Amino acid sequence: MTEGRAGNPPQVAIWLLSLAAFGSAAGMRIMDPLMPMVAADFGVTVSNIAVVVAIFMLFYGSGQVATGPLGDRLGKLRVVAVALILFGLLTVLAEFATTVTQLAVLRAASGLVAGAIIPLLLAHIGDTVPYADRQAVIGQFLIGNVMAQLMTGPISGVIGQHYGWQASYMAFGAFTLGVGVIMASLLGPRMFQALPEGPRGQSGLMAYAKILKSPSARRLMFAAFLDGALLFGGAFPFIASYLIEDFFLSAGEAGLVVAFFGVGAIFYTRLARRMVRRFGERGLLLGGGLGLAAGLGLTAAAPVWGMVLVLQLMLGFCFYSFHGVLQARATEALPEARGTSVSCFAMSLFLGQTAGSLVFAGVIAGGGYRMCFGLAAAGMVAFAVWMRNVK
Repeated sequence: MTEGRAGNPPQVAIWLLSLAAFGSAAGMRIMDPLMPMVAADFGVTVSNIAVVVAIFMLFYGSGQVATGPLGDRLGKLRVVAVALILFGLLTVLAEFATTVTQLAVLRAASGLVAGAIIPLLLAHIGDTVPYADRQAVIGQFLIGNVMAQLMTGPISGVIGQHYGWQASYMAFGAFTLGVGVIMASLLGPRMFQALPEGPRGQSGLMAYAKILKSPSARRLMFAAFLDGALLFGGAFPFIASYLIEDFFLSAGEAGLVVAFFGVGAIFYTRLARRMVRRFGERGLLLGGGLGLAAGLGLTAAAPVWGMVLVLQLMLGFCFYSFHGVLQARATEALPEARGTSVSCFAMSLFLGQTAGSLVFAGVIAGGGYRMCFGLAAAGMVAFAVWMRNVK
């Protein structure tokens, strides 16, 4: 039985949910500035260490097959609290790895549990917040995710530079572990109480079958796949490389430019409630999608890097206005098994990201970065118009 069906789902302050999102996202990005240090310490190439990052993402995405139904059956916040504690412990243990294999195993296990955190927290918001207010609350919740994208790289890099890469793992692992302990303590007896048994077929394979049978749910999962393919795996990951190779910025300078995406996202989270009431979901889908298309098209045509910086603000703002609607709808795809439906949405996003990264890497190899962004812009126009007409 879901927490919502249990009658009184636990009420946890949004700031704690946001800190949990920060811990999950930060743990995902911790390796980005550390790869050269880790490679040098183990006497291998950076490409060998990049495999460790890929392994984390593989287990992060695939593990959600089980974590969504698990949250529906055992309680979403209970599973999240355990996942945060395990993720924190595994991240701390990574500092003691003495070989690439040991580090890869620990990061694989970390990804497996980390994948439960953000989808189940979104599902919990779906259980506790009326739909009319849900996107605004999701926007507040995602502040933690956005701040992790902004801050993890610089913080991890500075700690690693001064105290070694192991210290970065210790710091972020201890933070996540602490958030998990706080959440578990606030749940109190609920951590150990059995939830009432619900009707069979509301989670697990039967819930996935219900999603696949629903035309609206199938369209939403396809939309998540396109979102991942065009943006998460298509355009966004290559903007820093574009700045480095076409505008000759350093890696640090490119990172600062890309960080303005997060600033734009923060602006949106502060205005989300008013924008939802003013424009409605369909207006945000159309406006956000066309804004993303315009931003990517102008990025493809940018004559100077300063223009890319300004466009990152625009892209961050428009992305969260567009993606936020999809996330809110994911919480209603299967209300009786929200953990499963949001995890299914996250898996579709992950599959799209994987496919998009492969396709757009080929586009860049053949036609360069500008063609990549131009194609993504064209795809977003079609995507936004289609979503505008899909309920």
